[in-house]
Amino acid sequence: MFIEVQYKDIDTNKIHGSYILIDLRSPGEFESETIPGSVNIPIFNNEERKVVGTTYIQESIETAKKLGLDIASKKLPQIYEKVSTLDKQYDNLIFFCAKGGFRSNSISSLFRSIGINAIKLEGGYKAYRRYINENLPILFDKVKFVVLYGNTGSGKTEILYHLENMEIDVLNLEKCANHRGSLLGSVGLNTPNSQKMFESLVFETLSNRKSNIIFTEGESKRIGRIVMPEYMFNKIKSGTNISINTNMETRIDNILKDYLSNTNNEELIKALSLLRRHLGDRNIDNYIEMINNKEYKTVAKELMEKYYDPMYEFKNRIYVKTFGNESSKETAEKIMQLFIPQHRE
Repeated sequence: MFIEVQYKDIDTNKIHGSYILIDLRSPGEFESETIPGSVNIPIFNNEERKVVGTTYIQESIETAKKLGLDIASKKLPQIYEKVSTLDKQYDNLIFFCAKGGFRSNSISSLFRSIGINAIKLEGGYKAYRRYINENLPILFDKVKFVVLYGNTGSGKTEILYHLENMEIDVLNLEKCANHRGSLLGSVGLNTPNSQKMFESLVFETLSNRKSNIIFTEGESKRIGRIVMPEYMFNKIKSGTNISINTNMETRIDNILKDYLSNTNNEELIKALSLLRRHLGDRNIDNYIEMINNKEYKTVAKELMEKYYDPMYEFKNRIYVKTFGNESSKETAEKIMQLFIPQHRE
């Protein structure tokens, strides 16, 4: 026998005591998207999931169940060891699979029968996604955005970082997407997040806010492979706008810090090749040669002047304030004092 809980109860803090969400799906499913904060204890690996699914479709449900039980039974000692460790750390273990079916039913029932406070998430990940789709637009209706605009390298993301450290509510869209936007936006960041994971992280951020004033960065509707839903994009677009102006030398330093800290020449060259249709083969070949010669500053300056800056058209926006940004921390403090009443001198 198992006990179920809806994600609504988790989101509205109706779970008594501490808890952790345990994703029983395969590593591939988990890596693509999950409920933020979950840990992955898969019953099937990627190949096993594929085999069981094929059996379910091509043969029968019963045959697939027997195959699944055979695979899972051999892993129970290792699964129990991981679950037992978590049981010592949390009051409640909330298990979920794709739809709240075979995987979460069997595992939550088994562990509850041996004294572990195992709870099944009703409807699994699919029900969670339905909850997000219904409630994320509601969260956006409740908040007001202060939106930072400025050219590439102007330090907007770093300003948000300092605001967050000051315990001011921030929605870092690029962090949620794991992409900086533009064709070079994934350099040094590994795999960008999926659309579903992006929306989950945005939901998590707004759910945990301390106020209804949220600071964010002006973005185009598309951030890498992410497309902001219309309600999200329009709400941010209608926010209170502030402009960040930074001199070229500082912008270059910011770009090099962002793009060179976790990458190498090979990745940079591969990314630059995506700009051939925008900047032409001759320019890109020159930039590749410069990168091989470690002339990074020259490449960064030319890319901003020839590619990034012309793309930004903020001239028609109305800004309530323009900040010259020589120190991101100091700029963040000025922004905080302007927009957060309790921090005004």
